[in-house]
Amino acid sequence: MNSLKLILSDLRYFSVVWVYCSLNIMIGTWVLYIPQLKEKLELDDSEIGFALFSLALGLLFFIPVVPYVTHKIGLGKSTFFGICAFSIAFIGPFIATNFMMLCVSLFVVGVCSALTDISMNTLISEIEKKDEVNIMSAAHGFFSLGGALGALIGTLLIALLDAPLYHVLLMIFLVVVTNLLVSKKYYTMTENKGFKNKSKVPFKVYKPLFSLAFLALVALSSEGSIEQWSSIYLIEIVEISSQNLAGLGFIVFSITMTIGRFFGDGISEKIGSKRIIVVGFILACMGYMCVLLSQVVLSVIGFGIIGLGLSVIIPELFRVAGNTIGISASKSISFVSGIGFFGFLLSPVILGYISDSSSLKISFLCLLALTVFTLVVSILSPKFN
Repeated sequence: MNSLKLILSDLRYFSVVWVYCSLNIMIGTWVLYIPQLKEKLELDDSEIGFALFSLALGLLFFIPVVPYVTHKIGLGKSTFFGICAFSIAFIGPFIATNFMMLCVSLFVVGVCSALTDISMNTLISEIEKKDEVNIMSAAHGFFSLGGALGALIGTLLIALLDAPLYHVLLMIFLVVVTNLLVSKKYYTMTENKGFKNKSKVPFKVYKPLFSLAFLALVALSSEGSIEQWSSIYLIEIVEISSQNLAGLGFIVFSITMTIGRFFGDGISEKIGSKRIIVVGFILACMGYMCVLLSQVVLSVIGFGIIGLGLSVIIPELFRVAGNTIGISASKSISFVSGIGFFGFLLSPVILGYISDSSSLKISFLCLLALTVFTLVVSILSPKFN
């Protein structure tokens, strides 16, 4: 918990991790309304999956550009403008009146997501190197905390206020105003100047990043799938008693992920990168087994175990990537997170098509199989640098 204490005692650190929290507050709000949006626009699972893929396309389209944006205007400014644009972009899906409008609006959300994701992770990586601290996992803990806050607040507001657009506008106001207040602590920060003139990086420098990128792909595939489909899974497969409780799986998932990430930095220092990643995938496999039992309590507990397991994987991968020799943190993190977030956004699409052809339960069984395979790969992989 030392990293958490460090963040809470230093306003500069807290101002940066609040961006992580803000990002997932918006996502946590959005996922609550996916079942309602699906019903409103009369979409089937494959159509809602393709709409989510539009978000992935936006992210993938803009990720290669982000390092140049951060070099041009600075990491701090990119982070601030990214989180504000990302929040405001969520108005689009809530005012969409047809399938095409939904896809276009989610593409814009994806573009803004790319700018925010890469900027904030690079900013933390630079802070870790300059200040010789370990706060990456705790920063991602605040991301998970944001998801829980968004889902918890949203669950209460859904019961009290039957107005999704007003709900999202309230959350946008909260995110933009709070980030405006704290952004001055990081607004002028820039990346390591030693890499600014290196526009081309030899391919061999990227080789160590491929294994990290694959692990990130699988871990974020699970995160994306649970964020987008856990509510529908509880409604359609588990047949939870009330639709207002459909977000319970994601809430528990976010809470355990938050707890795991707050402890992750200390555990990483003691057992090393490889061991913490292997243990994470083992827990994720156990969690999927509980979810597939399709019983309310066990499934919700399962989502919590998955969250605990996945919690430490992505922060550790980003930390290792950010310290890769011969390449700037923004480019290495862009590479690993770009492939990883492709899984985060593409996996819900694939799950939609599998669900249409068979069932949503089979989709989650496929996630379990993929996680087991990745566990084996992580065990057989050499020790990370």
